[in-house]
Amino acid sequence: MRTTSKITAAVAATAALTLGLSACGTASDPQDSPGATGEGPLTVAASPTPHAAILEYVRDHLAEKEGLDLKVKVVNDYVLPNTATESGDVDANYFQHKPYLDDFQAKNGTHITPVVNVHLEPLGLYAETADGLEDIKAGHTIALPNDTTNGGRALQLLDAHGLIELAEGAGQDATLADIADRKGLEFKELEAATVPRALGEVDAAVINGNYALEAGLAPAEDALVLEEAEGNPYANFLAVKEGNEDDPRVVKLAQLLTSDEVRAYIEKEYGGSVVPASGTAGD
Repeated sequence: MRTTSKITAAVAATAALTLGLSACGTASDPQDSPGATGEGPLTVAASPTPHAAILEYVRDHLAEKEGLDLKVKVVNDYVLPNTATESGDVDANYFQHKPYLDDFQAKNGTHITPVVNVHLEPLGLYAETADGLEDIKAGHTIALPNDTTNGGRALQLLDAHGLIELAEGAGQDATLADIADRKGLEFKELEAATVPRALGEVDAAVINGNYALEAGLAPAEDALVLEEAEGNPYANFLAVKEGNEDDPRVVKLAQLLTSDEVRAYIEKEYGGSVVPASGTAGD
């Protein structure tokens, strides 16, 4: 047996952002806070797994000898990293892929730009009682992420493996309304972070790679199916506010995140559940 966010439209006020980051450990000492471009520590907001873990590896093993003072701020949602980067409460973030960022910026008017691709977390289909796709049958319920990009991504995964049939022309932002043939399946849309907790309540669930890892799942082993890495548009990247791409600290971190040492760390630490990415960020 295998065991395997609607995006908030309103941008939080600056005071609320500051309080939120303080809860995650933002330094109160001015010299430790994000400051003038190119000066002082570089503070990066990141999801816990694997983003913060990868950054912590860089901080602990590579940054000091390269003269980079790297601060990692762990954030547990998909909104605060971008709004905090926009406001300057952090210098950069590392948690998202391009389709998500494009959708977020269209809704929130932020000015975030990708710097460099770092890794891919293949989205996967998981089930507690199914050993293979043949065990997913009409009448079963599948839980899906409910944010625009990951919901569409989940539907594309199901379509690619014949569990549903999407209407012709349905793209990355496909919704339940774009399903031409449900093949008898029911769907339950949930916040992406909560989908793993619902796994025992549904017949199967499509789970983001980072949340699968946080839930103790091993995507490369536990998923019934995973996204293909080749040509995948969902690489996660380091991002900054527009205009800060050439900050020397950002350039140095981008070099370290795509170094052979970090690629080897990702491959060893995650065994195929997280895959090093390459190429221009957002491509």
